[in-house]
Amino acid sequence: MRTPTIAAYALAVLAIGSLTPGARVVQVPAALAQTAPMADGEVRRIDKQQGKVTLRHGPIPSLDMGAMSMVFRVKDPTMLDRLKIGQKIRFEAAKVDGELTVMRFEPAP
Repeated sequence: MRTPTIAAYALAVLAIGSLTPGARVVQVPAALAQTAPMADGEVRRIDKQQGKVTLRHGPIPSLDMGAMSMVFRVKDPTMLDRLKIGQKIRFEAAKVDGELTVMRFEPAP
């Protein structure tokens, strides 16, 4: 049995608009939905009031960005509760409404 590709799931999602009542909706597995490569970073500053974190990070290929230190907004302000200054993380960033945003992160191995 072949594993469905991301394209196959995308087609299924596009077809949702034409579903008839009672039709089943297939959810995209989280492993396939998360396609952007993760970047390495180190937490330098946390600003809970503004919902932002300063990261010293390596290259972020999905944003065509080289290594540097910069401020990111976080997708969900509660994410900041799980971060500590000096912590090394792997994170996914995207441009959301014109702002660079950390979408998800995990502790670096």
